[in-house]
Amino acid sequence: MTVKMVDVTGKPWVYREATARGVIRLRRETVKAIAEGRVEKGDVLSAAQLAAVMAAKRTPELIPLCHPIPITGVDVGFKLGEGFVEVEVKVRAVASTGVEMEALTAASAALLVVWDMVKKMEKDERGNYPTTEIASIRVESKVKGGAPVHHS
Repeated sequence: MTVKMVDVTGKPWVYREATARGVIRLRRETVKAIAEGRVEKGDVLSAAQLAAVMAAKRTPELIPLCHPIPITGVDVGFKLGEGFVEVEVKVRAVASTGVEMEALTAASAALLVVWDMVKKMEKDERGNYPTTEIASIRVESKVKGGAPVHHS
C-alpha cells in the first residue's frame, strides 16, 4: 500500500476556520496552582498558548500528508474548572484545504505543555500519574467560504 498527498491544485482558495477543543484532567490542587501562578516552571497558560500557536504553524512537519497552508490567525483560550483545564483553539486561513489538522495539533500541543509544566505536582509516590489524563480532543466546528470573521 502507498500513501500520497491529495492534490488540491484545482481547489479554490477560500476562507477556512476550524475550532478544536480538548481537556486535561488534573488534581484540584494543581488547577488551583495554575490559576494562582504557583507552578514552579512558570506561567502554564502562557506557555501552552505559545505552544499551540507554534504547533498550528508547524503541523505539516508533524502530520506527513498535511499540506502547508498560510495560516492567518490562531486564537487560544482556556477554561479552568474543578479538576480540569480545557483548551479551545481556533485556526484561520485562506487556502485550498481546511485547517482542522492545525487546530487539533495546536490543542494537543497546548495540553501536552500543561502536563509537562505540572507533572511534578501530578506524580504519585512511585512517579506515576494515576489521575492525569488528556481527553476528548475534537473538532468543534469548521467554516468554509464566506467572508472572514475579524477578531480582536
